[in-house]
Amino acid sequence: MWKIADGMKALDLKFDLILSSPYVRARQTAEIVAQAFNIRETLKFSETLQPDGDQSAMIELLNRTEEVENPLLAGHEPYLSALISMLISGKSDSSVVMKKAGLCKLSAESLKYGRCASLRWLLTPKQMALLAR
Repeated sequence: MWKIADGMKALDLKFDLILSSPYVRARQTAEIVAQAFNIRETLKFSETLQPDGDQSAMIELLNRTEEVENPLLAGHEPYLSALISMLISGKSDSSVVMKKAGLCKLSAESLKYGRCASLRWLLTPKQMALLAR
């Protein structure tokens, strides 16, 4: 995961919030990224990112979090793929494949439950490692 975090840095990514599932694997991933980016104070945990979490509650949580423009979500499959699908297509059953430690970038004018975002890119862990310096 450290090499993947280096790949994220090579992309010159910035995060003002790291929101993670409290489950061990997601927590460990989020902690490594927070440490690699030296932003441990932005790390928060939420039950809404558990594998059976509520997507609309996740969106509400992000909307209630003040001054967050670039959040990083660390969670589980198939929850994250379904959330991405919902945000880009309005349905949670589009064929989005997130690999463990993969990274997806979405952009949206405003966040709502349903189609509101555009997919900018989706990278596999292998691609992220190749980007590392």
